[in-house]
Amino acid sequence: MTIDKTRFTLRLDEQIYNKIKVISELDRRSINAQIEFFLEQSIEEYEKQHGKIDTDPEK
Repeated sequence: MTIDKTRFTLRLDEQIYNKIKVISELDRRSINAQIEFFLEQSIEEYEKQHGKIDTDPEK
């Protein structure tokens, strides 16, 4: 099963990048997977507070 993922460039402050790198190594994830995990957590928390985000452009 192939999962389509959007590619884009992300610029990070060096200190933030280094902290994510340490966390990703401790959690045995790639840096990309760690950033994606953080984003998923953040979106989940946002939706708990503000309601589900509709990403279907047809509605």
